[in-house]
Amino acid sequence: MSIKQISVFLENKTGQIAEITALLAENNIDLRAISIAETSDYGVLRIITDDADRSAAILLEAGNIVSMTPVTVVAVEDKPAGLSGLLSIIARSDISIDYMYSLFTKHEGTAYMVFRVSSGGKFANLLKEHGMKGVTAEELGLK
Repeated sequence: MSIKQISVFLENKTGQIAEITALLAENNIDLRAISIAETSDYGVLRIITDDADRSAAILLEAGNIVSMTPVTVVAVEDKPAGLSGLLSIIARSDISIDYMYSLFTKHEGTAYMVFRVSSGGKFANLLKEHGMKGVTAEELGLK
Protein backbone atom coordinates (compact mmCIF):
# COMPACT_ATOMS: atom_id res chain seq x y z
CA MET A 1 0.00 0.00 0.00
CA SER A 2 2.59 2.51 -1.08
CA ILE A 3 2.41 5.91 -2.70
CA LYS A 4 4.89 7.12 -5.33
CA GLN A 5 7.18 9.86 -4.05
CA ILE A 6 9.33 11.82 -6.50
CA SER A 7 12.79 12.95 -5.42
CA VAL A 8 14.40 15.75 -7.40
CA PHE A 9 18.10 16.42 -6.89
CA LEU A 10 18.85 20.14 -6.94
CA GLU A 11 21.89 22.38 -6.97
CA ASN A 12 22.14 24.58 -3.89
CA LYS A 13 21.19 27.82 -5.61
CA THR A 14 18.43 30.33 -5.11
CA GLY A 15 15.18 29.74 -6.97
CA GLN A 16 15.44 26.00 -7.61
CA ILE A 17 12.29 25.07 -5.68
CA ALA A 18 10.35 27.95 -7.26
CA GLU A 19 11.35 26.70 -10.73
CA ILE A 20 10.23 23.13 -9.98
CA THR A 21 6.88 24.19 -8.50
CA ALA A 22 6.27 26.63 -11.40
CA LEU A 23 6.99 23.86 -13.92
CA LEU A 24 4.48 21.58 -12.20
CA ALA A 25 1.88 24.39 -12.02
CA GLU A 26 2.33 25.20 -15.74
CA ASN A 27 1.49 21.56 -16.46
CA ASN A 28 -1.58 21.54 -14.20
CA ILE A 29 0.04 19.20 -11.68
CA ASP A 30 -1.36 19.41 -8.15
CA LEU A 31 1.35 19.31 -5.48
CA ARG A 32 0.16 17.30 -2.45
CA ALA A 33 3.31 17.14 -0.30
CA ILE A 34 6.74 18.74 -0.32
CA SER A 35 9.87 18.34 1.76
CA ILE A 36 13.42 19.58 1.25
CA ALA A 37 16.62 18.17 2.68
CA GLU A 38 19.97 19.69 1.93
CA THR A 39 23.65 19.01 2.18
CA SER A 40 26.43 21.46 1.48
CA ASP A 41 26.54 20.38 -2.18
CA TYR A 42 22.95 19.67 -3.20
CA GLY A 43 19.36 19.44 -2.05
CA VAL A 44 16.80 16.69 -2.33
CA LEU A 45 13.26 17.87 -2.98
CA ARG A 46 10.73 15.18 -2.12
CA ILE A 47 7.25 15.66 -3.55
CA ILE A 48 3.98 13.82 -3.93
CA THR A 49 1.72 14.99 -6.74
CA ASP A 50 -1.68 14.01 -8.09
CA ASP A 51 0.05 12.26 -11.04
CA ALA A 52 3.50 10.91 -10.15
CA ASP A 53 4.34 9.33 -13.51
CA ARG A 54 3.43 12.42 -15.52
CA SER A 55 5.20 14.69 -13.01
CA ALA A 56 8.40 12.64 -13.19
CA ALA A 57 8.31 12.69 -17.01
CA ILE A 58 7.86 16.49 -17.05
CA LEU A 59 10.70 17.00 -14.57
CA LEU A 60 13.01 14.64 -16.49
CA GLU A 61 12.22 16.35 -19.79
CA ALA A 62 13.20 19.66 -18.18
CA GLY A 63 16.64 18.20 -17.39
CA ASN A 64 16.20 17.34 -13.72
CA ILE A 65 17.64 14.30 -11.97
CA VAL A 66 14.61 12.42 -10.67
CA SER A 67 13.93 9.17 -8.83
CA MET A 68 10.77 7.50 -7.54
CA THR A 69 10.51 5.94 -4.10
CA PRO A 70 7.61 4.08 -2.50
CA VAL A 71 6.45 5.68 0.75
CA THR A 72 3.60 4.95 3.15
CA VAL A 73 0.97 7.54 3.99
CA VAL A 74 -0.81 7.09 7.32
CA ALA A 75 -3.99 8.84 8.46
CA VAL A 76 -3.56 10.27 11.95
CA GLU A 77 -6.30 11.84 14.05
CA ASP A 78 -5.79 15.60 13.88
CA LYS A 79 -5.66 16.33 17.61
CA PRO A 80 -3.01 16.85 20.29
CA ALA A 81 -0.95 13.65 20.68
CA GLY A 82 -2.35 12.10 17.48
CA LEU A 83 1.08 11.90 15.88
CA SER A 84 2.88 11.29 19.17
CA GLY A 85 0.86 8.12 19.76
CA LEU A 86 1.79 6.73 16.35
CA LEU A 87 5.47 7.62 16.79
CA SER A 88 5.52 5.90 20.20
CA ILE A 89 4.13 2.72 18.65
CA ILE A 90 6.79 2.86 15.92
CA ALA A 91 9.58 3.48 18.45
CA ARG A 92 8.57 0.44 20.53
CA SER A 93 8.58 -1.78 17.43
CA ASP A 94 12.22 -1.17 16.51
CA ILE A 95 11.35 0.27 13.11
CA SER A 96 13.61 3.12 12.00
CA ILE A 97 12.05 6.16 10.36
CA ASP A 98 14.29 7.30 7.50
CA TYR A 99 12.22 10.46 7.11
CA MET A 100 8.67 11.74 7.44
CA TYR A 101 6.66 14.80 6.47
CA SER A 102 3.02 15.84 6.16
CA LEU A 103 0.72 15.68 3.16
CA PHE A 104 -1.82 18.38 2.22
CA THR A 105 -5.45 17.22 2.09
CA LYS A 106 -8.94 18.57 2.32
CA HIS A 107 -10.06 15.90 4.81
CA GLU A 108 -11.06 17.77 7.95
CA GLY A 109 -10.14 16.12 11.25
CA THR A 110 -7.44 13.92 9.76
CA ALA A 111 -3.76 14.61 9.30
CA TYR A 112 -1.76 12.56 6.81
CA MET A 113 1.87 11.70 7.43
CA VAL A 114 4.28 10.38 4.80
CA PHE A 115 6.77 7.80 6.09
CA ARG A 116 9.83 6.16 4.62
CA VAL A 117 10.82 3.41 7.06
CA SER A 118 13.48 0.73 7.35
CA SER A 119 11.02 -2.14 6.99
CA GLY A 120 7.92 -1.51 4.91
CA GLY A 121 6.37 -4.94 5.49
CA LYS A 122 6.91 -4.81 9.23
CA PHE A 123 5.50 -1.26 9.26
CA ALA A 124 2.32 -2.36 7.43
CA ASN A 125 1.82 -5.20 9.93
CA LEU A 126 2.41 -2.85 12.86
CA LEU A 127 -0.20 -0.42 11.56
CA LYS A 128 -2.69 -3.26 11.11
CA GLU A 129 -2.05 -4.56 14.66
CA HIS A 130 -2.96 -1.13 16.02
CA GLY A 131 -6.06 -0.60 13.90
CA MET A 132 -4.37 1.74 11.44
CA LYS A 133 -3.43 1.34 7.81
CA GLY A 134 -1.57 2.97 5.03
CA VAL A 135 -3.74 5.18 2.84
CA THR A 136 -4.02 4.26 -0.83
CA ALA A 137 -3.34 6.56 -3.76
CA GLU A 138 -6.99 6.22 -4.75
CA GLU A 139 -8.17 7.35 -1.29
CA LEU A 140 -6.05 10.48 -1.71
CA GLY A 141 -7.19 11.14 -5.28
CA LEU A 142 -3.74 10.37 -6.75
CA LYS A 143 -3.02 8.64 -10.07
